[in-house]
Amino acid sequence: MSKTKLFDVQSPFCVLCGRPDDCPKKYGEKKTYAEYNLTVHNYCLLMSSGIWQRGEEDEGVDGFLIADIRKEVTRAAKLKCNICRKKGASIGCVAPKCKRSYHFPCGLEKECIFQFMENFRSYCWEHKPVQKLLNKESGGTSQCTICLDLVEQLPAYTVLKSPCCKNAWFHRECLQYQALSAGIFFFRCTVCNNKDKFQKEMLRMGIHIPEKDASWELEENAYQDLLQCYQHCDSRRCLCKKGRDYNQPDSKWEIKRCQYCGSRGTHLACSAVKSWELNWECMECRSIISKSGNYRKRKKHPLATSEKTDGTSCLLEEPSPKCPRQSAGSRRSFLQSPKITCRNNLSPCSHLQLPASNRVTMPLSPLMSNRNWSLRKKQLGKQRRQVSSILKELKLQVNTKTTRLNINPGNIWNSALKGFRQRNFNPTETIEIKFTNWKNRLKTDISASKHRFFQLLMLHLENSSLFEGSSAKNLSLDFQAVKENLYFEAGKMIAVSLVHGGPSPGFFSETLFNCLVYGPENVKPALEDVADVDVAETIKMIKHANSLSSLQSTVQDCYKFLAAAGCLRPVTALCDKNKLVDDLLIHHVIKRIISPLESFRQGLETLGVLEKFQMHPDVFSSILCHKPERLSAEVLCDLFTIHSSSDVNEVEGVDFWIHYLQDVESRESVVTLEDVLFFATGSFSVPPVGFDPEPAIKFLHRRYPVGNRLLNCLELPITQTYEQFKKIMELTIRKTLRGGSE
Repeated sequence: MSKTKLFDVQSPFCVLCGRPDDCPKKYGEKKTYAEYNLTVHNYCLLMSSGIWQRGEEDEGVDGFLIADIRKEVTRAAKLKCNICRKKGASIGCVAPKCKRSYHFPCGLEKECIFQFMENFRSYCWEHKPVQKLLNKESGGTSQCTICLDLVEQLPAYTVLKSPCCKNAWFHRECLQYQALSAGIFFFRCTVCNNKDKFQKEMLRMGIHIPEKDASWELEENAYQDLLQCYQHCDSRRCLCKKGRDYNQPDSKWEIKRCQYCGSRGTHLACSAVKSWELNWECMECRSIISKSGNYRKRKKHPLATSEKTDGTSCLLEEPSPKCPRQSAGSRRSFLQSPKITCRNNLSPCSHLQLPASNRVTMPLSPLMSNRNWSLRKKQLGKQRRQVSSILKELKLQVNTKTTRLNINPGNIWNSALKGFRQRNFNPTETIEIKFTNWKNRLKTDISASKHRFFQLLMLHLENSSLFEGSSAKNLSLDFQAVKENLYFEAGKMIAVSLVHGGPSPGFFSETLFNCLVYGPENVKPALEDVADVDVAETIKMIKHANSLSSLQSTVQDCYKFLAAAGCLRPVTALCDKNKLVDDLLIHHVIKRIISPLESFRQGLETLGVLEKFQMHPDVFSSILCHKPERLSAEVLCDLFTIHSSSDVNEVEGVDFWIHYLQDVESRESVVTLEDVLFFATGSFSVPPVGFDPEPAIKFLHRRYPVGNRLLNCLELPITQTYEQFKKIMELTIRKTLRGGSE
């Protein structure tokens, strides 16, 4: 191929790798220079072995002279790629005596390492640097602190270990996306905030850290929302008929913000504030002031807080939806004051002041420092609250008449199938579970048994032959299951689980969910939906064919597969591959399983669940396509309502309770937050429909804590010291869990 042919005709294909793909996150920015009739990927140019940046930044292509690029293309045209076997391989492995050459995209697919630093070295799949696992570091699974999904604790190309934190593991893809977003000034370890050591190791392992400012710093009006005043009434019971966001200045419906934090508000009428000129503080700030002793010493006068309290003066217990922006390395107080009500009438207390220790200070959770993630998390939380409200409406169909299911936990599927198919089973009746072949079945209460049953059932469905895929699953084609109508039963079980207080599946792919909501004829699947490795590889070969001859050759090689899919056709242009790939994906992912899909949809119609999916697709996708968030001390603190009593002082008890949750979350305890929730409610997670009745806490004069799972009530002892409280809690919870496991 001559230089003239390469440069005299403008082409959408990169002159170095020969691909038309425009994916900046994988190949760098794809630029076309009309004056040179040149198209090239930035990373292909940077990593090419025979070219150097000899010009200024404004010369040629980012400092690469046009004459040098011509020479490099000519040199690469003589080298054959050791991966795709095509010529034009401009990148070579720098290991001594290694003669492998490859294109940049081919190297990515073969898991080569490209170091975007110093001399821009490249290593092939055999000589690439690897991270070593110390003998004392045991394998297992942990949580990627960026995406919060599970990650294997084994050094691999797709998994990277933090050099500065012992138990911090990341997905390579998550790290690369965060590096591109944060840039060299803000990219750092999400756990310990180390920058230098972390960046050095990530560059060595092939993470590209661009020399630019963070994307959120470059975004226009990125901090505009910080200039807005908080306008929302956070009272436990808002009295305004026009809603919590209604604000009418110079009236009793004017919203007054907390004078200290400014991140909570109330209507003047909802908190009995007599005048706008009087200052007002939220309950959390008030507890801090009362602990310091300054609250009762202040005099009543305008622009100072009044000490008068009435039945509605401390109704603000809900956590504020608006929090101040935190940097990646800052510390924040995140445990809000727990909800407190009087035992007599369950109205909020005005006399109980919580101690300052309610605001437990802990390191920022290992979440993405990117602003977009916090917004996404807030949106998911709002959607799940909407789901709970919708499912509670559906639960009104369930009456008090009970249906008992005898379940063998060792054979959960067959016993559940037998129970759901029995003649007297009715999904509108209350389900009671009795475990058989269970040594401690007499000690297992009804509520815990039902939660455990639905949890085991959803876990079995996720790993059954009815679904295929890794984490995001689609329906598979199982002829025996179609014959036995198992897809219908699976849909019915999921619908019943959602309404009766069980967990959500959390493993649906977006494609499967869209098929259920919008109909299969309106869904376009992606290559990631193909679980069969051979089928995916075949479709990928067709998709990445970069010339008509290679496309025709690929079609010829897999004509039997195309014929079976009904997609065998003559190809006369390279663009024909796009329609061919779309048809293959639709056939394999949708048309092939149209019968199981229809049965599955009919099962989900039980109790009107599918109809709600279709009416509220955005909110239900948050529980069907995503696993629930891990429990946090903040979630548990807000979940339980503290019932106070006139003969018991709960101030220290509340303090000990929040301190204990902090210790459990920071792994300074032998139990987990899931164990604490199970002890109180019989469930290891918060079901989408929520708990009925709502979880509550009572402080009583007793020796040991008691979890009343029928009432979802946690009865806690009042102790003299926190050490006594923690010891009693852990002893009782561990004993309860040990009895359940036996």
